[in-house]
Amino acid sequence: MKYEKSCGAVVFTESDGEIKYLLISSLEGIYGFPKGHVEGNETETETALREVYEETNLKIELINGFRTTTEYFMPTKEALKQVVYFLGRFENQNVVYQKEELSGACLVNYLDAMEMLQFDNSKRILKEANDYLLNNFN
Repeated sequence: MKYEKSCGAVVFTESDGEIKYLLISSLEGIYGFPKGHVEGNETETETALREVYEETNLKIELINGFRTTTEYFMPTKEALKQVVYFLGRFENQNVVYQKEELSGACLVNYLDAMEMLQFDNSKRILKEANDYLLNNFN
């Protein structure tokens, strides 16, 4: 079986005293978090930072101590994919999404994000990130 590895980040900012999460929408209309394949000898964090920038034009700061993974089978490629997610913050930047790969991007609060995410894995990842923020930064 083939294996693929991608890295990305749950990206957030604070607006009007509330945490807002960045969700991107694929060309198929599926909401998730910025991520992409590891290239060359990149580290996981280098990949996450590069992919977030390529997909959203945001330069984020990764939050130390948060790392989570998910794995799923991709039938079209007959491959098992592992995705590593970090938690990243940005301030005073505008989101400019990559129109070749994405149909949109939005900043939403936790409850709205949970409603918009279609996959249980994505909801679990967002819950872990949100819990980490609430438990470590309040």
